[in-house]
Amino acid sequence: MKLESYKDLIVWQKSIDLVLEVYKTTNQFPREELYCLTSQTRRAVISIPSNIAEGYKRKSLGEYLRFLNIAEASAAELETQIIIAKKLYSHINYNNPESLLTEVQKMLFVMIKRLKEKQGFKATP
Repeated sequence: MKLESYKDLIVWQKSIDLVLEVYKTTNQFPREELYCLTSQTRRAVISIPSNIAEGYKRKSLGEYLRFLNIAEASAAELETQIIIAKKLYSHINYNNPESLLTEVQKMLFVMIKRLKEKQGFKATP
């Protein structure tokens, strides 16, 4: 299958699903978290598909990798925020966003690794 757009990337599609799940979950956070944990969590999750898309549209492989690394870092930020939220608000179900996040993180890891190999980057053991 030929990719004609970043929208054809499964990792981008899954990260959009992740955005929706995180929004559903953060809607259950207490109102006092609106300008703190809720806002920060939503910014992190939105950054993932946004950086995948922006990187895809860049003109070089190096720039694409840079934006994929930013998406991967945003995923780690989101993971941390979910851990904090689970400790603060254990009554909320985080299963859907957690499983989707893990899937997206694995896909980003493999994608970055393959693109680095294509670029001639050799990872050290």
